Amino acid sequence: MPYKKPKIEKVFYSISEVADMFSVNTSNIRFWENEFDILKPHKNAKGNRMFTKEDIENLKIIYHLLKERGMTIKGAQKKLKDNKQETIQNIEIVNRLQEIRQMLLEIKEELP
Repeated sequence: MPYKKPKIEKVFYSISEVADMFSVNTSNIRFWENEFDILKPHKNAKGNRMFTKEDIENLKIIYHLLKERGMTIKGAQKKLKDNKQETIQNIEIVNRLQEIRQMLLEIKEELP
């Protein structure tokens, strides 16, 4: 997953920081905000979007469905509406398997 964990944990992240985390354009983030009701960033007095950790977790789900699984917007919306919890569990399993794979590759490199 191309999600890049931020170096410093903050309460709020700007849209450009979030876009960098997912290697997408800020326009993608704004579009997803309009299409997915689980994504509701706060807006400051200037109207700038400020994303919380919960928003970022929801973006991970959206990113997974759209970019990694190749679903359409409508398909991803239906999946989240029908069974969001199963989707979250599947993402967690995939992430854990990727971590295990990486660990095994590191072990393999250390072997003679």
